[in-house]
Amino acid sequence: MPNYYQTRIQVGEEAIDVNGHVNNVVFVQWMQDIAFADSSRRGWDGAALEKLGSTWVIRTHFITYHRSALLGDTLIAYTWPSEVRRASALRKYKFVREADGKVIASGESDWVYVNRSDGRPRQIEEALRKDFPPLEPEEEP
Repeated sequence: MPNYYQTRIQVGEEAIDVNGHVNNVVFVQWMQDIAFADSSRRGWDGAALEKLGSTWVIRTHFITYHRSALLGDTLIAYTWPSEVRRASALRKYKFVREADGKVIASGESDWVYVNRSDGRPRQIEEALRKDFPPLEPEEEP
């Protein structure tokens, strides 16, 4: 299994804003969706985290928009763990237009690992940590 996740996104009408391109909020939703998909692929879906009494919440998102994504574009969306700390992890993202290979957007999210009961940060379990080894910069898609 590669240490990054990728999926195709077909840009539909629901993603387009008044400026005729994918709205910035849609990219944030896609980032969350592909992070969840990658976590599930690694065996850490919501049910697995619930058994531990934990969950992930976002501290920050940073996105750079390089080009516009338009209706009908097919994007290849990538995500991967970049850094895992005591109670948080940095995850990176890249969206590439399939037709021409151009990077449309790139970004990162700082996810904090917390107790479900009180929302306080907690140390990431070793079993979870081993399933999310950070990708080295030279390995990034």
